Amino acid sequence: MALVVVQLPHLHGLSSVGPLPRRRAKFPSSLLSCRCSSSAQMDSNPTTAMYPLHRCKTIYLVRHAQGIHNVEGEKDHSAYMSPQLFDAHLTPLGWKQVDCLREHVKKSGLAQKIELVITSPLLRTMQTAVGVFGGENSVDGVSAPPLMVENAGHSSRPAISSLNCPPFLAVEGCREHLGVHPCDKRRSITEYRSLFPAIDFSLIENDEDVLWEPNVREANASVAARGMKFIDWLWTREEKEIAIVSHSGFLYHTLSMYSRECHPTIREEVGKHFANCELRSMVLVDTSMLGSNPPSYNYPGRTPAGLDLPSDAVP
Repeated sequence: MALVVVQLPHLHGLSSVGPLPRRRAKFPSSLLSCRCSSSAQMDSNPTTAMYPLHRCKTIYLVRHAQGIHNVEGEKDHSAYMSPQLFDAHLTPLGWKQVDCLREHVKKSGLAQKIELVITSPLLRTMQTAVGVFGGENSVDGVSAPPLMVENAGHSSRPAISSLNCPPFLAVEGCREHLGVHPCDKRRSITEYRSLFPAIDFSLIENDEDVLWEPNVREANASVAARGMKFIDWLWTREEKEIAIVSHSGFLYHTLSMYSRECHPTIREEVGKHFANCELRSMVLVDTSMLGSNPPSYNYPGRTPAGLDLPSDAVP
């Protein structure tokens, strides 16, 4: 399936590897803004591309907020090997970043647009996802299960409600590099379900983390290929506006595949590393006509049937 990724203006910036379909093309299509072969051509002859709305999706990519592994790894890179950082949780600063992004998402109107939140099934990404896009603080006496229970993952945070927010879906395909680093190893799904009762884990096939290997770190090329496969999989979803909460390495290597043929300015905007709790908005375009939903806003005209005026007549 051929895809084109177009970046919308940044909304905010703060300082299942399982059953996904195969790609039908070896490489992703270029950005729509990258159709000119040189910067000189782009400056002198700007181009505009047009696609039907029903062949497009908008995705909001978010890197998780600051985790304890980010702090320790910044001081000493070898700390990433520490078992103490297993499935790293957010720091107090990370939760402040979550609160800031949540406020932006609400004020910008984005909270009303998002139809689905996809999250990597690791503690730091799920904490970020429910903190940014979830409901308000959960209260006793409400029958709906919370998105996150109180103090989940040493958060010192109240429970988060699953009311008045989009559904949440955990997908292994958008995890960080697999293997070696304990911070990138997940807990059992059984344990996660007790911490995040309203997140849907149904697409994850194994309770234990069978993808993480202690002695083999996933190669960058493998992460990029997994990311492209994940992007293709999004076309199996009916939702048009999707938030995705993932990781620095996954986002960087995936977007680099889509931006490498671009003008340097666009390549820098799309392909640069994400800051903690940064959000970028992109448009996906299905140019293959294989994965799009029927148009919902189009109107055929001539209803009720009748003769057109001569100026409107179709030969």
